Amino acid sequence: MIDIDVIQEHSKTNQSGHVSVPNGDSYDEDEILNDDGSRGLLSGNIQRSRFEVSPAKLWPQVRGIVIESAPALLMTTISLLFTGKLLDKVSHWRAMQEVDQLIMIIPVVLNLNGNLEMNLSARLGTAANVGELDDPAVRRSIIFGSLALLQVQTIFVSFIAACIALILGRFVPRNGPQLPVDIALLARSPYPTRLIMVASTTMTAAALSGIILGSFMCTLIVLCRKFNRDPDNIAPAVASCLGDLVTLVLVGFVSTLLIPFIRTPIPFVVALLVLCCAITCFLYTLKNEHARPLLTEGWSPLFGAMVISSGTGIVLDMFVSRYEGFAVLAVVISGLPGAAGSILVSRLSTSLHAAKLALENALPSYSSQPKHPEPSALLTMATLLLITLPVEVFFLSILDGLGWLNLPFLFIVFSIVFFCCAVLSSLIIARFLTHFLWSIQRDPDSYALPIHSALMDLIGQLLLVLCFEIVSHLGGQVRKDK
Repeated sequence: MIDIDVIQEHSKTNQSGHVSVPNGDSYDEDEILNDDGSRGLLSGNIQRSRFEVSPAKLWPQVRGIVIESAPALLMTTISLLFTGKLLDKVSHWRAMQEVDQLIMIIPVVLNLNGNLEMNLSARLGTAANVGELDDPAVRRSIIFGSLALLQVQTIFVSFIAACIALILGRFVPRNGPQLPVDIALLARSPYPTRLIMVASTTMTAAALSGIILGSFMCTLIVLCRKFNRDPDNIAPAVASCLGDLVTLVLVGFVSTLLIPFIRTPIPFVVALLVLCCAITCFLYTLKNEHARPLLTEGWSPLFGAMVISSGTGIVLDMFVSRYEGFAVLAVVISGLPGAAGSILVSRLSTSLHAAKLALENALPSYSSQPKHPEPSALLTMATLLLITLPVEVFFLSILDGLGWLNLPFLFIVFSIVFFCCAVLSSLIIARFLTHFLWSIQRDPDSYALPIHSALMDLIGQLLLVLCFEIVSHLGGQVRKDK
C-alpha cells in the first residue's frame, strides 16, 4: 500500500499530472471508493465521460497500451512456450516420478511466485506513477523492504503448499505410466521423508526465484520510470511469464540435485538454511517503515490462491499424461489471459490510488507523466483482447513450425475459440475483482492479483480439458498413444 506521508512530501514537486480533481463538493472519498477505474487511468481526466471513444481519438487513447503491452505479451508467450515445453519434459524426470507430489505442486509454486512478483510489480508500479520512487533514499528503502518481504512470503507459503500437496496426494490417483518396481517402492517412501523433500525443493526454488526475479522486477520498474514508460503496461506481464519459467527451471534443478539424497539429512539441512534466510528477512522487514505494514496484509488471497492452484495441480496431474501436448498448451491458455488481466488490474488500481491521493492532498492532479487521454476500462479490455488474439495465433504457428505438436485443424479452431473465452473471463474477473476489493477498502495491488492469477490457471486448464474432450468426441486424434 502507498505510504501517504511520503506521498505528501512528493506532492510539492508533483504538479504536472493529469488525474484532475473537480472543483466543488460533488466528488468525495465515497465516490472515489466506488469509482470504476475508468476515471483517468493515470493520465485521463476524471471529468471525461468513460464512454468518450471518438473514432478519431481511439488510437491516441490505446497507443500506449498497444506499444507497451503488445511486446510484453509477446515475450510472455515466448516464455510460456518454453515453460510449457519444459513442463512436459520435467514431468517425466526421475524426481517427479519418484515423488508424485512434486508434479502436483508445480502449478501451486508457479502461481505463488508469479502472483507475488505481480504484487511486487503492481505496488512498485503505483509508487512509480505517483512519484514515490523519485527520491533515491525512499526508493532504496522501498526496494530492499519489498525484496525482504518477498522472501518471507514465498518461503512461508511454499512450505504450506508442500503440506497441502502431500495431503492431496493421498486422495488423487496416479494417472501416469506404470513405474519400474524400484522407483515405485521409493515413491511409497514414508510421508515425513517426502514432506522434507517436497518442502525443501519448493522453499529453495521459491527463495532463489524471489531473489532473481524480485531484483529484475525492481530494476525494470525503475527503468520504466526513468524512460517515461508506464510500468503498469509492462511489468505485470513480464512478472507473470518470467516467474513461471524461472521458477520451473529452479524447481527442476533443485529437485534433481536433491533426489539422490532423499533418504539422507541433506534435504532437511537445506530446508533449515532457507528457513534461517526467511527469519533474517522477516526481522529486516520489521525494521523497514515501508514494508512493515505489508507483513499483515495480503495473506488471505495468497492462501486462497494456493487452494485454487492445488485444484489446478490435480487437473494437471490427471490430464498431462492423457492428452497430446496438454502441458505445453495449458501453460499458455491460462498464462496469456492471466497476463492480460493482470495489466488491467494494475492499471485500474493505479488509477484509483492516483485519484484518491489527489483528493486527499487537495491537488489538481496526481500523475507526473503527461500523456494523451487514456481509454475507459471497457476500451482497455477490448484493446487487450485484440492484442492477445494474434499472439495466440502466433503461438500455435510456432508450435506447428517447430514440430512440437501435431494437432488436427479442428483442435486449432476450437482452441482459439476457448482461448478467447479465457481472455474474456480474465478481463471480466479482473475488473470485477478490482472494483469489489476497492469498495471494501482493500488494496487491489496486494489482494487482486493472487486470486485472479489462480482462477485463470484453473479456468484455463478446465477450458483446455473441455476443448480436448470436444475434439476427441468429434473424431480428432488428440489422445496420447498408450
